[in-house]
Amino acid sequence: MGRIEKIIVATGNQDKMREIREILAGFDIPILSMKEADLVTEVEETGETFEENALIKARAVWQKSGNLVISDDSGLEIDALNKEPGIHSSRYLGEKTSYHIKNQILVDRLEGVPKEQRTARFVCAAAIIFPDGSEKTVRGVMEGQIGYGEAGSNGFGYDPIFILPKYGQTTAELPPEIKNQESHRGQALRAVRDEIEAYRNRQDS
Repeated sequence: MGRIEKIIVATGNQDKMREIREILAGFDIPILSMKEADLVTEVEETGETFEENALIKARAVWQKSGNLVISDDSGLEIDALNKEPGIHSSRYLGEKTSYHIKNQILVDRLEGVPKEQRTARFVCAAAIIFPDGSEKTVRGVMEGQIGYGEAGSNGFGYDPIFILPKYGQTTAELPPEIKNQESHRGQALRAVRDEIEAYRNRQDS
């Protein structure tokens, strides 16, 4: 009872699935997207924090599957824009609006803002619901700055305008292994990995 047979990730985003598989590589457990698990669940994210939204998605999928479910809610907070787009990052200007347009509008909104005031961060809250129904949330944060235009093709979403000062490059310019090491999602998923390993150890003891 409560054994982990598979991990279901509450997302249909293939870019996100690729990152998750890279970071959780080495687990002897299948890692499936909702589509791969043959689960169709439309969830309205009504939470007021990244953690609340991650739990809402995870609970909806767990109730249909009973397996271990991981869900994350992540977004970009820009200090000069009152932490916009924040929890609305994926829905900012409409879900069907391309990120190329979203990125350009955010850069335009920061016109005239000096470099030292262009501080921003990527936040990722991950929720885990284990087969026994217990829940856990973890968080990762990556601090940086907003650039003056898009650069790089390795990332997705807001990556092309988000500069990591220690590298002087956007997260879309960094090689995947460095991005995963530094990223908000990488931090959160390494914490997820630790939580899963602790759960398995408890099951085996």
